[in-house]
Amino acid sequence: MDFRGGRRRGEDSIAMVIDFLLANARLVLGVGGAAILGIATLAVKRLIERAGSAAEDEKVEQKMTESWEELSLGPSPSRKSLEDVVLKHVSTATRQEKGDLCQQQKSILECVTPPSQAELGSKPSRVQLCAPLSLQDQLQQYYSSRVLVSPEEVLWAQRLCVDVCTEIQGFLLSTHPDMPLGEFSLGGPLLDDLEAVRVDHVCVLVPLRVEAGLWSLVPGEQTLLKQPLSWMVRRSSLEYFPRGRSYWDRFLVGGYLSSEALVNMLSKVVMETMNWPSLSNSLDCLVRPVLGGPELKLEVSPAPGCCVSGGGESLFVSLLPVLRQDDVVLCAQPGLTLPWPSAWRLSLYPWETQRLAQLDGQDGGVRGRLLKTLKAVCRLNPTLRPLTSAPLANLILHLSDKEPDWSEGALEGRFRQCVEELIGYLEQGAVPSYFKAGVNVLGGVSEEQVDQMGFLLYCALSDPGILLIHHTHTIHIHTSYTPTPLCPVST
Repeated sequence: MDFRGGRRRGEDSIAMVIDFLLANARLVLGVGGAAILGIATLAVKRLIERAGSAAEDEKVEQKMTESWEELSLGPSPSRKSLEDVVLKHVSTATRQEKGDLCQQQKSILECVTPPSQAELGSKPSRVQLCAPLSLQDQLQQYYSSRVLVSPEEVLWAQRLCVDVCTEIQGFLLSTHPDMPLGEFSLGGPLLDDLEAVRVDHVCVLVPLRVEAGLWSLVPGEQTLLKQPLSWMVRRSSLEYFPRGRSYWDRFLVGGYLSSEALVNMLSKVVMETMNWPSLSNSLDCLVRPVLGGPELKLEVSPAPGCCVSGGGESLFVSLLPVLRQDDVVLCAQPGLTLPWPSAWRLSLYPWETQRLAQLDGQDGGVRGRLLKTLKAVCRLNPTLRPLTSAPLANLILHLSDKEPDWSEGALEGRFRQCVEELIGYLEQGAVPSYFKAGVNVLGGVSEEQVDQMGFLLYCALSDPGILLIHHTHTIHIHTSYTPTPLCPVST
């Protein structure tokens, strides 16, 4: 699929989008409201700019007529009829967006300076418009108003998750004192300052202590699975140290430590045994397990009157058993390693976040800020929600190898490049991992979703600012939001 096949060199970027709209009217009018709204806004913007440059009302009328006539596909229709057709489709496609659109347009209309009475009496009025915000300014406003999570919400989530951590670890120590576990800790974007929009999912890391001489981590490429992200934990030295010498021997399946058996045990011991009503009372919030899935997940609802938890929405806490060896972190996530019960998932998240932080530390760059902005854009736009943190982080890492300038002033240019690069990756149907070239971090996205995302991003090439419009609904596109199943891990 080629989203850029209709581009023509040498043309004005705005005219290019208008030509694309009318040449593909049937297709455009059937796809997301965000794309249609953005393109239609560009067309109207062009007319307003021409009108503002006219010196007399007569020239304004002439320019408006010429603009509408330029949009014709065949014989020139009347300006009034074509205007009605375009406005009719825009009104229909954006009916559900009316509230947000009115809010966005209000600030634009306030910029219009009406002529004084003296000017009206002395000479024809001249339309005066304030200069539109640059993309750089739009990104800065979007970052401060949409992307950043309030410090109160971050502090509330951290305290709550630490309390949950402490309670669960204390319960396991009292009921299974022989289970060799490390100190529980929090992991993920919340600790790496990469959270965007709001805090709704936090990982509690449950480290397993295994004997170095009895267990070895086997890379996925060296196993029968031949999957780079699916590793195995092999029990070694059985001839000298038979089964039973290690606590984890009870979870052996075919000579390997089974992540599925381990998760099932923790589910019965923790999720089905702990006194959750008592814990809820002690924490002054409702804590309940989410049963029936492959994950160890808790749902935490804030107490009545709490206003720092993202508008009263629930916070999900995932318990993630992990194994560490040097810089390798393996996660017990049976839902991602089916149908192999003994496989463990290699987490690339620590490598990605450490590399981003390292690069920003070397040149004072804005990679982390750009990543949070892209995450917010994708999260707030239903069409782009399938793009999770992993493909966006790898996109920025690949771009860092080609672009040396990541200063504050280059944020606009890097944002535009990310849109262009994403279109290219979507055409290929894959975003290669920065650290594992054979791994596609865009996995799990359907072809239909790729088409929808690619078309919207292509429509945003000329004016990426349309991606910063907050959407609560999707027109003609029904994309349900499914959080990434891979919980990120911090080292």
